[in-house]
Amino acid sequence: MDIIERINTIKKEKNAIILAHNYQPEEIQNIADFVGDSLELCIIAKETTADIIVFCGVDFMAETAKILNKDKKVLIPEIKDVECPMAHQLPPKIILDAKKEHPNAKVVIYVNTLASAKAIADSTCTSANADKVINSFEEDKILFGPDNNLGYFVSKRTDKEIICIPKDGGCYVHQKFKKEDVIAAKKQYPNAVCIAHPECAPEVQDLADAVLSTGGMVKFVLETPAEEIIIGTECDMIVRLNHELKKAGKTKKLIPLRKDAICDPMKQMTLEKVEKCLINEEYEITLDEEVIEQAKKSIERMLNI
Repeated sequence: MDIIERINTIKKEKNAIILAHNYQPEEIQNIADFVGDSLELCIIAKETTADIIVFCGVDFMAETAKILNKDKKVLIPEIKDVECPMAHQLPPKIILDAKKEHPNAKVVIYVNTLASAKAIADSTCTSANADKVINSFEEDKILFGPDNNLGYFVSKRTDKEIICIPKDGGCYVHQKFKKEDVIAAKKQYPNAVCIAHPECAPEVQDLADAVLSTGGMVKFVLETPAEEIIIGTECDMIVRLNHELKKAGKTKKLIPLRKDAICDPMKQMTLEKVEKCLINEEYEITLDEEVIEQAKKSIERMLNI
C-alpha cells in the first residue's frame, strides 16, 4: 500500500477531510478532498460533516476552520514556518489604535488575518467579495487591512473612504510582480491575456486584462476564448487551473507572470506530514472560546453576504 492509499484509508476510518488552498504543492492538491480559495474553503469548513479537518495551508486558514467548527478537531500537518507574513502585519493593537482615530468607521479585514484580529472586526472579506462586504455597510468610512493593494482594488469599486491599516501592508509574493513583468510577458506572448490577483501592485492591476481572486481566475480560464493566459499570482495556482481545465476537457497554455512567485509557508506540507498528522492527530488548532465566538461573528457576516 503506497502513501496515498494509506492516507485515504486512515481518512476514511477517522471520518476526516483534507482541505487545501490553491497555492499548495501539486502532491497535496492531488490528495485533497477540496481545493479552493479562502472563501471556498471557509464555506466547505462550515458545511462539512467530517469529525476531523486536516487543513493544508497557512496558519490563519486553519484558525478560520476552527472558528467555524469549534466542536471539531482541526489539524494542520506542520506547525513550523507556516505563518502568513501578511496576516501577522495586522495585530489587534493596530486595529484598536485606528478605531480610536476613526471612531465612526467600520472595520473590514481580509480573511488573511489572525483570529485575534478577526475578533475585533465588524466583518471579514476575501479578495472575491471585498467590494460587496464593504458596500453592505451604511458607514462612509472603512478601516481596511492588511493588504494595501487589495485596498486599492476595492477603492475603485466603492464610493466609501478606504483607510488602509497598516499603511504598508501586503503579500510579499504578490509584491514581486512589477509592471515591467506584465509588459515583457505580453511582448513575449502577444496573443495571451494577462490576469492578476488584487494583491498585486496598482501598476500591475492597471495593466492586466482582468483582476481576479483565485476563484475568479478558475472561472475566467474556463470561460475565456483565449488559448494563452498569463497568470499573475502564486505559481501553484497553475496546478489548480490545469486540474479544472482537464476536468472540463480543455487544454490551454498557462504562463506564470513570474516563476519565482512562490509562497514558502504554503510549501511546508508534504504527503508524509499529512499521513503523520492523520495518524497522530497533530498539530491541533486551539483557540480561546471568547476569541472564537467574536471572530465567528465577523466571518459569518461575510458568509451571509
